Amino acid sequence: MPELNGLEAARKIRATCPATEVLVFTMYETEDLVADVFAAGARGYVMKSDPPHHIIAAIETVASHEPFFSTRVSAQLLETFLRDRAEYAGEDPTGATLSTREREVVQLLAEGRRNKEIALRLSLGVKTVETHRAAIMRKIGAASIAEVVRYAVRSRIASA
Repeated sequence: MPELNGLEAARKIRATCPATEVLVFTMYETEDLVADVFAAGARGYVMKSDPPHHIIAAIETVASHEPFFSTRVSAQLLETFLRDRAEYAGEDPTGATLSTREREVVQLLAEGRRNKEIALRLSLGVKTVETHRAAIMRKIGAASIAEVVRYAVRSRIASA
C-alpha cells in the first residue's frame, strides 16, 4: 500500500466507519503485530500463505460480524493467552522459584528501595537483604536492578 500500512488503514477505516469490519491480509505474524491489528479494530487476520479456502472462509466469517484468525495466528494467540494466564496466576515466566521473602525483596527493589530501607522494612539485616538480592539475581538470570524490575513487572510482583 503506497500511502498507509495496513495497521494505519485499519485504524482509519474503523474511525471513519465503525460498522465496517476489517480483515487483515498479510504475510507477517509477529505477536506484536497481531496485537496491534486487533487493537486497531480489525476482526480478522489471515496469512497470504494460507490456502484459498481459508481466505474465502475469513471473508465470509468477518462479513458475518464474527472474528477470524488463521491457524497459525490462532495457535499464537492461544500460546500468548496461556503464558499471560500463567504469569497472572503468579507463575514465574523464567521458571525460577523464589521464596516468599525473595518475592518481598523483589517487590521492594522494584519500588526503588535501597538495601538498608528493605532491611528496616522487613526487620532483616542489611547483609541478609544483600544475600537475598544476590540469590534473586542468580535465580532469574538478572545482571542489573533494571532487569529485576522488568522481571517484577512481567511476573506481576510489581506494577509498572
